[in-house]
Amino acid sequence: MQKAHDPGEYVAFRHVQKSYDGETLVVKDLNLSIGQGEFLTMLGPSGSGKTTSLMMLAGFESATSGEILLDGRPINQVPPHRRGIGMVFQNYALFPHMTVGENLAFPLEVRRIGKDEREARIRRALDMVQMGAFANRRPAQLSGGQQQRIALARALVFDPKLVLMDEPLGALDKQLREHMQFEIKHLHESLGITVVYVTHDQGEALTMSDRVAVFNDGRIQQLAPPEDLYERPQNSFVAQFIGENNKLPGVVEELNETRALVRLATGELIEATPVNVRAKGDRTLVSIRPERVEITAGPMSENAHLLDAEVREVIYMGDILRIRMRAAGSEDFVVKLRNSIDQRRLDPGERIRIGWHPQDARALDVI
Repeated sequence: MQKAHDPGEYVAFRHVQKSYDGETLVVKDLNLSIGQGEFLTMLGPSGSGKTTSLMMLAGFESATSGEILLDGRPINQVPPHRRGIGMVFQNYALFPHMTVGENLAFPLEVRRIGKDEREARIRRALDMVQMGAFANRRPAQLSGGQQQRIALARALVFDPKLVLMDEPLGALDKQLREHMQFEIKHLHESLGITVVYVTHDQGEALTMSDRVAVFNDGRIQQLAPPEDLYERPQNSFVAQFIGENNKLPGVVEELNETRALVRLATGELIEATPVNVRAKGDRTLVSIRPERVEITAGPMSENAHLLDAEVREVIYMGDILRIRMRAAGSEDFVVKLRNSIDQRRLDPGERIRIGWHPQDARALDVI
């Protein structure tokens, strides 16, 4: 019996699996629902299954098993050009022998849209990406950033309700990439389209997305809004893949649903929130974000953890200072401090006190 369609579910993967050789699964039992108008990012390392999942949704790959639905309709047997999906690739995929206007006209001609309507839609799409004056140029006459804007306009020109983006900003320099992140997000919000975005760049995922699906080894490890991923990772992989962490090995000495007491390799007892640790005696990694650690000359609060540390290296990064130190048995314990006018100078070899609050530490499963 077919499952009833949820009206808030625009895209659905139901028990989808993919194997290229008939033996090894690169996507394993994928179940994922994406709401209409949502910006969902598939994030993960190379080979994690994120791009394969996107290509199955686009129709360029076939699912080995399971079902993919778009607006309640199964699309496994629907060819790519009949799915009505816009697509933006990292390499732009523009036709080099065509002008910008001709590139945008192509998907409209395929859909047999009349000339006057085509011209109106091309003008509107180029204006959306601030490229209205470039209709008669060829791709080779454009910069990388301009070509990516044209590729985005071509994906939007036929008014799709769903746009897929596969590492679309990977070829751009850092400053332009960050600028385009905000432009794409603003376009998404103003047009109300559904976007499924693939990247291995965690900063990009956190900046742009309503929700992020973190992939590893063919499975979604966690699906959550960006803040939840960063602040409340559900396992060790997510905690280590999203953002930077100090990881201190230890053994769980006491455990309940909200609190783990962990003895570090150096003998200190520290308190942390348990994440996927199941029993007293389990090995664990205590994770503390570098920006949650304070350098202090006195007590932080009654229950804060205070440790002795030695400064090894101070790296100036403009808005922050990244301080590498020896602490809690780690030779590479990192603290990030905001670069402010009243921040005192720290020198290699200096001995200091550092501290953090127990709610900022996570006792993670060991992977």
